[in-house]
Amino acid sequence: MQIPVVRNILEANARIAADLKDFFAKKGILVLNLMSSPGAGKTTVLERTLSALAPEMRMAVVEGDLQTDNDARRVAATGAQAVQINTEGGCHLTSSQVQEAIKSLDLEDLDILFIENVGNLVCPAEFDVGEDFKITLLSVAEGDDKPEKYPLMFHISAALLLNKVDLLPYVDFDLERASRHARVLNECIEVFPVSARSGEGLDAWYDWLRRRLADKRAAV
Repeated sequence: MQIPVVRNILEANARIAADLKDFFAKKGILVLNLMSSPGAGKTTVLERTLSALAPEMRMAVVEGDLQTDNDARRVAATGAQAVQINTEGGCHLTSSQVQEAIKSLDLEDLDILFIENVGNLVCPAEFDVGEDFKITLLSVAEGDDKPEKYPLMFHISAALLLNKVDLLPYVDFDLERASRHARVLNECIEVFPVSARSGEGLDAWYDWLRRRLADKRAAV
């Protein structure tokens, strides 16, 4: 008796992600996949970033959530394009969802596309969505042991934003320990201690975005 084999969902996702990556490369669009646990501050960091860089860059956001369009409406209020994906319980975005979502965006002359993934420190790390870089956000309220507990997320990320540093006097979080363990997993990861609330440290993050965009445009 022959048993039918279902092709690996990761393989199918990877094929579409590769097509997306090629599409974005031809247009010179820098694509960033933002990942974190719920409440780490992805949307607030995005709001600050979109507002600060609006005079010099054209940006858009694909928002991923289980339900509601709350975050898409927040980022759209900055003037950036936004489209919402509701996964209806899915714990991550897929490349096919992103491929469908960008049909609602005007991609001509776009500089950066941010993909705000579903809040989860496990599933999003396993699915490419056509991005150039994965970015992880970690709130100081979550604990400095997260790189050790969720190693894949930090191993594959190009940058780590340690958010809510304005809360450091009130929480038990060691910035050096978190940074050290992230770099054990990925020696090339760039670490940015930031506060999306106060703006502390965000200039270094903005400069990183400028450099990555310049690199992307130089490769076109």
